[in-house]
Amino acid sequence: MDSFEELVEQYTPMIHRILHSLSIYRNKDEFHQTALIALWEAQIGFDPQKGSFTNYAYSYIKGKLLLELTKRSQYEAGNVYPNEEYWEVAEGDYSDRPLELEQLLSYCEGLSKKETKWVVAAFAEDLSVKEVAAREKVSVSAVKQWKLSALKKLRASLALLK
Repeated sequence: MDSFEELVEQYTPMIHRILHSLSIYRNKDEFHQTALIALWEAQIGFDPQKGSFTNYAYSYIKGKLLLELTKRSQYEAGNVYPNEEYWEVAEGDYSDRPLELEQLLSYCEGLSKKETKWVVAAFAEDLSVKEVAAREKVSVSAVKQWKLSALKKLRASLALLK
């Protein structure tokens, strides 16, 4: 056989014809590279006693490309790529923890309105004493009093349940 570069030059039209016959239009460069590798493998494995090299190279290259197409289609079938809209989450009035808030409020029976505000802010909204004070427009010491009073009442009601 001639050098591989000469072989590539001679069989490039056949490779393009095979790519066209298989309707390969995406990733054409990658499939062309696969075809060149197949041509090189065909050159190495060719036995002149079994027929002409052109027929062997054509069958070998087309077979390799078909195998690669099958592999890629199986990979794509197993992996789903959702549209960009899928990843964009719109925020709404939906609460992902409605039952938690309802259960938390059930513990607040017997607490004043201010103590209940602190319990909900601290446990459901994860706010600090300073953040609650800023939101309610009161002093930090006032919120600390709500907290102490609420904790005292909650501990007493839990002690009764035991």
